[in-house]
Amino acid sequence: MTSVTSIEFREIDLDALAKAEGRVAIFVPEEGTLSRVARRINKLTRGAVLRVLESERFAKAKDADVVTISYPHGMISEAVDIVKLPKRPDVGTARKAGAELAKLGAGLDSNLILTTAGISKNAEQVIAGIAMRAYSFTDHKTAEEKAAGSVTVMTQDPQVLQEACQPVLAVANGVFTTRDLVSEPANVLTTTEFAGRVAALKNLGLEIEILNEDELAELGMRALLCVGQGSVSPSKVAIMHWKGGEPEDAPLALVGKGVVFDTGGISIKPAAGMEEMTMDMGGAAVVAGVMQTLAMRKAKANVVGLIGLVENMPSGNAYRPGDVLKSMKGDTIEVISTDAEGRLVLCDVMWYAQERFKPIGMIDLATLTGAIIIGLGHDFAGVFSNNDDFADTFLKAASAEGEGAWRMPLGKGYNAQIDSPIADMKNTGGRAAGSCTAAEFLHRFVKEETPWIHIDIAGVASVAKPTSLAPKGATGWGVMALDRMIRDMFEG
Repeated sequence: MTSVTSIEFREIDLDALAKAEGRVAIFVPEEGTLSRVARRINKLTRGAVLRVLESERFAKAKDADVVTISYPHGMISEAVDIVKLPKRPDVGTARKAGAELAKLGAGLDSNLILTTAGISKNAEQVIAGIAMRAYSFTDHKTAEEKAAGSVTVMTQDPQVLQEACQPVLAVANGVFTTRDLVSEPANVLTTTEFAGRVAALKNLGLEIEILNEDELAELGMRALLCVGQGSVSPSKVAIMHWKGGEPEDAPLALVGKGVVFDTGGISIKPAAGMEEMTMDMGGAAVVAGVMQTLAMRKAKANVVGLIGLVENMPSGNAYRPGDVLKSMKGDTIEVISTDAEGRLVLCDVMWYAQERFKPIGMIDLATLTGAIIIGLGHDFAGVFSNNDDFADTFLKAASAEGEGAWRMPLGKGYNAQIDSPIADMKNTGGRAAGSCTAAEFLHRFVKEETPWIHIDIAGVASVAKPTSLAPKGATGWGVMALDRMIRDMFEG
């Protein structure tokens, strides 16, 4: 598994700067005021820093942009990175500054000496930006490994900043777990392997249960089991319980779709692009990442994470279009397409979560529909909810963390589209409003008293271009937003 960049905190040592190896980063506001560290580096480089600040390039730079002096005279370092940043940057700008430094190699293959002189607020968010962006999935590369880079943070009070960084680095670790899971190929991340990685989180203090096929059959999870019956990989449900709140308080339930590979089943997908379906367990990956984060930062909240792990394959034993399934709830479902399988997995796990844990609220996450990509592209996840206050709490948290999320509609018309002439419902309502009808399908498995949010992350779980905090590929979208929501709801 990919580890977050090694970060060491030290007191500011001006005399050590001349002999520092790797890259040295300093922060200068738009008005060009130099901190004592910047003044020392300017002296070492015989005025090079001031010449940069007087240049047109620095004048045109935006906040969080980096201007580099390569191989500076008077220093051993390979570069001095001058970051244009206000003394009191907002969270997003601070993270962007860190991410820009990471893109230059910090934490990947270059050592970075970073001094927080010149920043009086949100220094920990600069560290968060470095940690989030310094990610590379190389588990299956056979080339000779490069030495990993490191980050040394020089600051006035190392212990205070180190403590401030602990929660943001816990989030970064959770994001990395999510990215790793989404990045793994399906021949490696089988249902059994996924369950094993979840079980390993027990070492962090999570209570873990793995339900196997016999137990799922006894519970009546026939919809979930039908999806996986065409695969040799056994279907499972993994449960992660973090009990950091008061014992009598009901938990928040997070439910994730964990289809480790989706061929579409008998309704098989086109060959072109099918290799991307290794990421169809993205919702389960987010849940695992959030639960790891909560455990690592010892969150004062009760949260239970449940993920349905299946593989959707065509075989002589696979379920078929036209089949009628019976869910754990007892409702019957006419299968129109075996490629609308995620909702069949989620409906049983959602019902089980409500029956067993009586949650204060429930959030499900899934790479559920291609239709959400048509509607929102790759910048926003689609958010559906039966409770405005609950939805607003999540949307506010997502906005604060810079993770795009957009409220989408539910409605009687969408619900009517999934009525079946031979069963209680169909598993798809056709092309029109495909994301909305999928959400209404799940809505039928939400108890009236349960506040619920469905998040369709098909467009944001893995992307073809780098984002502000991630290279191209798996983003880890949702870990930051859900962690923030849990802090807002339970931890003040």
